Order: sequence, then structure tokens, then C-alpha cells
Amino acid sequence: MASTDTDLIDNEQAATPAPAGRRGRTPSRDGRVTGQPGFVLHSYPYKETSLIVDMFTRDYGRVGLVAKGAKRPLSKLRGVLQTFQPLSVSWSGKSELRTLIDAEWVGGMLPLEKNSLLCGFYLNELLVKLLARDDPHPALFDHYVATLNELAHDEPAQIVLRKFERALLKQTGVAADLSRSTTTRDAVEPGGQYAIDPERGAREAQDSDQGPIVSGKTLLDMERGDYGDPQTQAQSKQLMRYLLAYHLGGAPLNTRQILIDLMQL
Repeated sequence: MASTDTDLIDNEQAATPAPAGRRGRTPSRDGRVTGQPGFVLHSYPYKETSLIVDMFTRDYGRVGLVAKGAKRPLSKLRGVLQTFQPLSVSWSGKSELRTLIDAEWVGGMLPLEKNSLLCGFYLNELLVKLLARDDPHPALFDHYVATLNELAHDEPAQIVLRKFERALLKQTGVAADLSRSTTTRDAVEPGGQYAIDPERGAREAQDSDQGPIVSGKTLLDMERGDYGDPQTQAQSKQLMRYLLAYHLGGAPLNTRQILIDLMQL
């Protein structure tokens, strides 16, 4: 599916190794970067024949690129700028929107299909809405690649998405500590019941709490990345929905509602 068809993401939103290709070099004086591993998150039309592409790169984070002439029928870029395909990309410029010089398909990954494809669009929408431009997150990039591979190999989406959501909040520095009570500083008790302050972390639940109440075991499982327990899966789904809504400032996630309707994710 071409990236220009990803209308699930608003047009206004400008373990597994990373794809093969040359690692990013220090930008030259004109801001030129060559051979950077990257993925198209989203693209939309720009003027008559061009595209603006939101690209997630390993060493430069989320960057905005103008792909001049990419909509022309004979453009090399037309068939390359696809979502979920590992690319080696080069660009120049120092402004918020750089100029895409080249993009080459790297290969080595299975395509996403059916429900996994929707999950991939959900990942992309999270990255577009939660990652600031030009803020490198190489560990998150590697986690994104691993997540795409897990989805392509039909790993349980419930677990794969929860792990990525948690990694995204951690890498962007907004994940609260779930292993200790913010009121007592004691370790979370597996048998206890806790509410989560999105800014501070876990505390003992009270009758007046409005947000989700989760068990201490769920919180400890999430810290370990262990989602095998059905209760952990159910409670972490509600908790992550609550935390993401907070950090998105109430902005809706278009793909999430589709996933909820189709898969109860």
C-alpha cells in the first residue's frame, strides 16, 4: 500500500537489527545526510507533483522531507516511498523540511498484511503524534523494526503493541515508574491495587479514583515486559489507553478506534 494512501493519519501531522545500509554520517555543511536507515511514517501531496514525507530514521529521528516530483509516473521515488519498507535515504538542507535526494529499498522484511497492516498504521500514527521532529531515538527505531517483524510473523498483536507503547513512552521520557509507590516509595506489591498518575507513577488506589485501577502484578509484569497473563493483557490495555490519551492531550488516534472495532485491541 502506498504511503500516500495512509489517510488514517491526519495530513496535518507533519532484538532485531535495523535494516541493512550505511550508517548515518555527520551532516555536511549543507546539511547533507547519506545512506540513513529509515521508514516512511506518512506522506501527503505537496504542489502538483511532489510529496511531503514524514520519515523515521535511526540516527536523526523523525524528519520532514520534500520528495520533489515523486508523484510523476516515471519517478523512481514513486514506487519506493512505501510504508513499512526498510529504506536507505539521503537528504540535504537545514530547515524543518529538507529535500529528499534519494531513497533506495533495502529489503529483508516480510510485508504486513490484513490486521497486521492496521497495527502498523497504528504504530506510525503514534510516532507521528508523539515524536518531536529531529529528536533521535535509535533504540526506539530498533524496537520499531523488531515490532514490524513480529507483526509480520503473526506474533500476538495484543502483546506486541503493548510492548511498543511502553517502549515509546520510555524512550520519549514520559513513562512513569510503575515499580514503586509514589506515596510510600515502597516497592509495588503484586497483590495490591494501584492507580496511576501519568506524571508521577503508581500509588495505592482509593475509592475516589477515576482512572483505571490495576493490580500490582500487572504493573510489575509491564516493567518486565511480560504480558503472558490474561489479566495483565486486559489491564495493561486499559492503562496504556489512559496514559496515551493523557500524553496526546486528548488528540484522537484514528487507527486505534478501527483496531478496537475490528480486533478489540
